[in-house]
Amino acid sequence: MGGGTVARTMRPAVRRPRRSVAIVAGLVALALAGCASAIRSAAPSPAVTGDASAGASAPLAASASPGSTPFATGPVGTTSLPPTSPAASVVAAAVGPAPAVQVQRVASVPSALAIANAHDGTNRIFVASQSGQVWVVINGQRSASPVLDIADRITSGGERGLLGLAFHPRFPGDPRLFVDYTDRSGNTVVSSFAVVGGGSGPVDPASERVVVRQVQPYPNHNGGALAFGPDGFLYIALGDGGSGGDPQGNGQRLDTLLGKILRLDVDSASGGRAYGIPTDNPFVAQPGARPEIWLTGLRNPWRFGFDRASGDLWIGDVGQDRWEEVDVSRAGAGGLNFGWNRTEGFHCFAPASGCATDGLAPPVAEYAHGPRCSITGGVVYRGAAYPSLAGRYLFADYCTGELFAITAAGDGRREPQVVGRVTQGISAFGEDESGELYVANVAEGWLGRISATIP
Repeated sequence: MGGGTVARTMRPAVRRPRRSVAIVAGLVALALAGCASAIRSAAPSPAVTGDASAGASAPLAASASPGSTPFATGPVGTTSLPPTSPAASVVAAAVGPAPAVQVQRVASVPSALAIANAHDGTNRIFVASQSGQVWVVINGQRSASPVLDIADRITSGGERGLLGLAFHPRFPGDPRLFVDYTDRSGNTVVSSFAVVGGGSGPVDPASERVVVRQVQPYPNHNGGALAFGPDGFLYIALGDGGSGGDPQGNGQRLDTLLGKILRLDVDSASGGRAYGIPTDNPFVAQPGARPEIWLTGLRNPWRFGFDRASGDLWIGDVGQDRWEEVDVSRAGAGGLNFGWNRTEGFHCFAPASGCATDGLAPPVAEYAHGPRCSITGGVVYRGAAYPSLAGRYLFADYCTGELFAITAAGDGRREPQVVGRVTQGISAFGEDESGELYVANVAEGWLGRISATIP
């Protein structure tokens, strides 16, 4: 359809630009491109339940890499933010002692990669498989067959496949399910499909309507997360196009959709596109800029989500070789530039020192590589079952299976707290209709539910 091309990003086995994770014989082998040593896979455990091990809840060491130049920082826990940020130098308020987080497996889902609910009162959880299927899980039971299977039109493996899904906010009145996948040529496609039977039946594979296409210059950094915001618009995550170090400079360019989060009106069409452009998108009036862009300066945003209480947009952006970062765009704050490829986390990337940080929005948290390798962005907990989790943003590291938490309130820098651990391969977080949290594991193929206790 029309001319709005979109790029996406993804992570190991489903993500990360410099390191791909391929699913072979039902396992994910993580190849760390450009690194001399391989990350050792966590051995599968018969008990998927994770708990906070010794040292859990302790802050990660905040060490700077050689030659790096961090953003200007004040006292511990604060960061001097540029004028583009909606707040500056705000110290994150404590919300009580960090809980210990457990994950209980509730259903087996092959190559589970993305999670969504239909917000239609049925409390169904929909899980996308990297290989092209969408499954339904109800009360811990997975459907015997997928409700959608588009394996015949996708490329799967490494950082490609069926990467994201989201239901229209008026579902089932509007029966559309939106998906992000890599087509047979390796390019990004965002499409809608109609759910039949008044929203209770399967998804009609013949009902596909392409919303956006984006040529991908490399096979990695495809992004792929989709979500509707509180404003009713569709947000789409796209990586920088791949390879390593952003050779095309897409993160800082406004004439491409790569390295961005887009904001589209899928209930209208304009300018020969299959979608409309919200009039308050930040670059609508800027000559040469793509009007679809909402946020820029991203490398490979692997999972983002909206805080259902505040409307803030939280992003896990996969780093290059040293730093993983958490970014946040407070409700309604478009036009932020998160710095890639000038910066990686709080540190200069290109050049390695003395980079210009004026006008950049730094992350609110980062952590260094080691055994850790790649962030999986998560969700701010707003459920009722575990009050100790309330107001905390949960996310994970793909390689170590560690679960982290930070306080969502405030804009100051804060250190991630290790609150639990499972096995390697956490690929996504998601919420059910009541706000309880789930995680997907692409390496072992399961959906798990998060619980918490005060240690």
